[in-house]
Amino acid sequence: MSESLSHLRVLDLSRVLAGPWAGQILGDLGAEVIKIERPGAGDDTRSWGPPYMEGTNGKAELSAYFLTANRNKQSLAIDIADPEGQELIRKLVAVSDVVLENFKVDGLKRYGLDYDSLKRINPKIIYCSITGFGQDGPYASRPGYDFLIQAMGGLMSITGQPEGEPGAGPMKVGVALTDIMTGLYATIGVLAALSHRDRTGEGQYVETALLDVQVACLANQAMNYLTTGKSPTRMGNAHPNIVPYQDFPTADGNMVLTVGNDQQFARLCDVLGRTEWASDERFATNRARVANRRTLIPMLRQATVMRSTREWVKVLEGAGVPCGPVNTLGQVFDDPQVLARGMKQTVQHPDLGEVPMVGNPIKLKLTPVTYRNAPPLLGEQSEQVLQQVVGLSSDEIKALRERGVVS
Repeated sequence: MSESLSHLRVLDLSRVLAGPWAGQILGDLGAEVIKIERPGAGDDTRSWGPPYMEGTNGKAELSAYFLTANRNKQSLAIDIADPEGQELIRKLVAVSDVVLENFKVDGLKRYGLDYDSLKRINPKIIYCSITGFGQDGPYASRPGYDFLIQAMGGLMSITGQPEGEPGAGPMKVGVALTDIMTGLYATIGVLAALSHRDRTGEGQYVETALLDVQVACLANQAMNYLTTGKSPTRMGNAHPNIVPYQDFPTADGNMVLTVGNDQQFARLCDVLGRTEWASDERFATNRARVANRRTLIPMLRQATVMRSTREWVKVLEGAGVPCGPVNTLGQVFDDPQVLARGMKQTVQHPDLGEVPMVGNPIKLKLTPVTYRNAPPLLGEQSEQVLQQVVGLSSDEIKALRERGVVS
């Protein structure tokens, strides 16, 4: 089987999450991804722990955070502040297809590694820049982090308990979702640019910003505002446009109901033994249920506490009413559907042994995702890449190591 992107080489100068996430997706799809890191330190997330996964030799270790976004990559440690290091990057660009970077605006220009400089070496290069706020605009020079962008981009204003309830206040999402979505958009942009290059032979500059992505992904909440002029507010786990669509208490915990239409609501009422609710003009349509949620939700809560989560899920699924438990991550990775879909993977590492991985959700029948390499130790493939891709001899690499240019 030929992997989808096995003909491509990606030079990944990014670190932390958004850029590495894009690089990992391209690597999963078969691209050769060379991760450029700082000698001695590497990607910032190598030190973002605990937890760490310790090696079988008792010395090597990788943080769980680094393991998140760096499989299917080779680590090449180069000091890009050194002119010799910059020249090595240029040699790699000459034989690469894609560059990923998430330095500050013009951060690579002082090294001669910006797009305008590198396209003179390789006019076909696809150069993707990821920043917090974009390459222009009044905030362009500011550093951007996921938590900050979740706040500035409006996500935290619609996440958390409603005003006046216990625990009320703005709340971030439990993972760096803006970084991840930015990585996805960056990947889409790179693939679009590669498609254009296939037709025209032209490389191009691609850029995306965390704030842009966060605003774009406000989705229906953004349109709720744009069509009414009224800013949505925090609603806990409730949905602004659909009722009932939230968590409910059970006899032993909680479950989630996601009733998407009136027919599903009628079936829910049958299971609850409250068939009259389905014909009640206050609840018969979703529009009516949204208007009367303050009346309906307490009534539903009184009914759902009468059985356990497992019992409710069984009977409601049998009736065709979408529902499910609120799983811990331990339960998620024991779930038979999650396992059947290959969302729990392992890869072998020479020093770390068997490394657990979260699977890639893309399913391609002819060119499936592969899990070829575990996330690398810092500089693990430096010599290999410098020899096989750049064409340096062992003596030349040794001299570069002695001067601290590579490690």
